[in-house]
Formats: sequence, C-alpha cells, structure tokens
Amino acid sequence: MLQLAMNNFIGTIPPSIGNISSLQYLSLMQNQLEGRIPIELGHLSNLRFLQLASNKFSGTVPKELYNISSIFSFGLADNQLQGQVPPYISLSLPNLRFIYLGKNKFSGPIPTSIANVTGLIQLDMGSNELSGPIPNLGSLQNLQALNFGDNFLDSSNDLSFLSSLTNCTNLSLLWLYKNNLTGVLPDSIGNLSTNLNQFRIETNFISGAIPKGIGNLAGLEYLGLFENMFTSTIPDSIGKMSKLKYLYAYTNRITGEIPLSLGNMTQLIVLSIEDNLLQGNIPVTMGNFIHLEQLDLSQNRLNATIPKEVFGLCSSIIAVSFASNGLTGTLPSEVGNCKNLILLDVSNNNLYGEIPSSLENCLMLELLSLQGNSFNGTIPSSFKRLRSIQVLDLSNNDFSGRIPMFLAEVPLVTDLNLSFNMFEGEVPMNGVFGNISAFSVIGNKKLCGGIKPLRLPVCPRETETKGKNFPHKPSIKMAKAAAVAPATLGNGWAQSLASESHALLIRRLSE
Repeated sequence: MLQLAMNNFIGTIPPSIGNISSLQYLSLMQNQLEGRIPIELGHLSNLRFLQLASNKFSGTVPKELYNISSIFSFGLADNQLQGQVPPYISLSLPNLRFIYLGKNKFSGPIPTSIANVTGLIQLDMGSNELSGPIPNLGSLQNLQALNFGDNFLDSSNDLSFLSSLTNCTNLSLLWLYKNNLTGVLPDSIGNLSTNLNQFRIETNFISGAIPKGIGNLAGLEYLGLFENMFTSTIPDSIGKMSKLKYLYAYTNRITGEIPLSLGNMTQLIVLSIEDNLLQGNIPVTMGNFIHLEQLDLSQNRLNATIPKEVFGLCSSIIAVSFASNGLTGTLPSEVGNCKNLILLDVSNNNLYGEIPSSLENCLMLELLSLQGNSFNGTIPSSFKRLRSIQVLDLSNNDFSGRIPMFLAEVPLVTDLNLSFNMFEGEVPMNGVFGNISAFSVIGNKKLCGGIKPLRLPVCPRETETKGKNFPHKPSIKMAKAAAVAPATLGNGWAQSLASESHALLIRRLSE
C-alpha cells in the first residue's frame, strides 16, 4: 500500500513507482501534482485500487492504465485529463466496481461496452465533454450511483434508456443534469429503485408532463426538474414523496394550480417552483412545511390572497418570494413569526394595506421588497429595529407621511428605494441618504431638502409655516427643478433594484 493523499505534494509522479510490482493500493489524491500520468504505472499488474483524483494531471490517460485487469477502483476525477474513454474498457477492466472520471475534459461517446462491466457499483463521468447517446445500462444491477451530468449528451427525443435503469434496484443517485436531453419522461420512471435518493435531470430540453408515476419514488430526497420544458400540471401523486427535502422545478411551463397534496411533503427544506404558469391559490397546506427554509413561488399567475398558514410554522424559513404574481389582500401579520427570515419579496402584486408591525420581529431581515403594490400608510417606527436590513424597496406604492430620520441610522443599508409614493417633507442627508447612487426618492412630489444632487426645493423654515394649515408651495422655478432627477435614479434603477439584489441574495443562500 502507498497512501500519500492530502500532502500538498508538487511536481510529477516519479516513473519509478511503476517498479513496485507488488503494489495493490496507490492513492495520491488531493495533492498539487501535475503533468502527464507516467505510462510506467501500467506495469503495476497487481494494482487493485488507483486514486489520483484532485490534482492537476493533464494530457491523455496512458492506454497501459486501462489494461490493468486487476483494478476494481479507478479514480482520476477532478483533473485536466482529456481524450476518449476506450471502447474496450469492459474487456480490459472486467473487475471494475468503481469508476471516477468526473471533472475532466474527456470527450467522445460513452462506450456501450460499459454495460458489460456488470459488477459496477458507482459510475461517475460527470462534468466532462462527452457527447452522443446514453447507452442502456439495465445490466448493471449492482449500480448504486450514476453521474453523467454536465456533459453534451443527447437523446434524440428518446429517453428509453431511463426505462432500462428500472433493473438497477439498488440505484440511489441518478444525475443527468445539464445535457442536451430531449423527449418526454417515460411513465416507467415510477418504477425506478425505491432506494433512489437524488434524481437530477435539470437544465435539459425535456418536455411533456411530469409523469404521475413520479410519486412512487418514495425514498427521494432531492428532485431537480428545473430549466426544462415541462408542461401540464403538477401531479397530485407528488404528495406521496413524503421524504422529499429539495424540490426544484423552476423555469418550465407548468400550468394549473399548486396541488394541496404538496402539503404532505412535511420534510421539505426548499420549494422552488418560480417562473412557471401556475395559477389560483397558494395552498393553506403549505403551513405543514415545518422545516422549510426557502420558498419561491415568484413569476407565476397566482391570484388569490397569501394564506396566513404559510407563515404559521416558519421558525426555520430564511427566504420567501411571492414576487410577480397577481396576489391580492394584505400581507399577513403572521409573517412576524418568521424570526430567522433574511429575504422577503412580495413585489409586483396587487397587495394593499399597511405594513404589518409584526415585521419588527424579523431581526435577521436583509432584503425586503414591497415594490409595485398598493401598500399605504407610513413607514412604521418599528422598522428601526431592523438593523440587519441591506436592501429596502418600497417603491411604486401609496406610502405617505415623512421619511423617518431613523432610516439614515440603519447601518447596513446599501439600496433604498422609496420612489413613486406620496412621501412629503424633508429628505434626510445622513447615512444612506448621503450617497446619491444608494437611494431613490424620485416621484414623491412633496419632498424637499436632501443632498444637492437631488435638486429638490429648499425646505421652508419652521417660522414661515407656523400657524398655517396648508402645505408650503415651492416656487415654479423650484417645482421644475424638483421634477428633474439624475439619470442614475430613473425608472430603470427603481425597477431593477429588487430583482438584482434578490437574485444575488438567493444565490448566496443556496450555496
């Protein structure tokens, strides 16, 4: 045995290692080794375990390495190797149990003969440049993990190879994401292994309906369907996957209502079904998601109220987005139960009413976007407790009253949008209000003061208005000046603030 993993070795592999003819175990993984793999390693005729992963090896794999018939674990992942996997691999490496070739630059087709290596347990060829079809691998009845994700594989509208995998009754991981797969998911996926834990087919061109049989995958914890071309509705049977923790189905063309049965998936941590054509209600059964951390229903056609049950049991939730729907009613006061909430985006809906005072309980809140609704009233004084807020977008609503001076004292605010409301009075000059690129108050016709780049009228002295019961009227010259705003604070800025900041934050949360 030669175990030299994780030592930060540099340089190349000494060819002399090939002289240790009795060597059965060689691990050089997680070092800084580089250059070509020496052909002399092919002389290790008794080698059973080869692990060279996570180095900087380049060039092609010596054909001599593929001829060591005794090898059962072949690990070259996470290097810069290239070339094709030889078509005769089943003949030269008949004892293989584990193949790790992922994260390299291998190209060409997946050899069909790999189906003859019937003892295979794990097969990883993900994150390469492989092309062509995926062969039928139903003969690999011991297979537990299969990763062909992140390649250039195609299916010519035929996904029947998935049906062959129903013979792999021990399969727990199936990754086919980020390829060029086309066609309709066969109903037979419901017959895949009950041990299947992760099923990833996202970022392909798969169309048609999500099969009803998918509910039979009772052991599934991760389901990735996003960035495809799925249509039709979410099948009710999906509620049978009671162990599911991560459901990503965003950016498809899924229609219909969100099924009530979704509430049966009480172990959900992430539900991400934004950017579809969903309509109707948000099911009250979503209140059953007691472990939920991220909920994104944005960019759909949902058109009812936000049920209070969604925020009933939300102690673990950190991100909620209902943006860009047709939701009506008020923002439920139960949102204050979400004390670990970091992101709340309900922008571009038809919501109204005052901001619930219970939001003051969300002390972790970093992004709050209420933009593009009909909220009214004043900014509640309780907002001064939101010391973690970084992005606050209240634009395009019916808020009124004065801009609270405490907003200038919130330490972390970098994006503040109060534009197109009915605020009046003096604009603060400290904190975020001292940076013209960090805030917008355009479209509030009764504001005055503030920093010079705003070009607002000077606020009247208190003595000028004492005893008068009507607002100060600025001169025509000042009024014209107030109507002019810097180009950097125009409509485009106001509209993009919430979406850009939301995208950056939700990406960070998901990492």
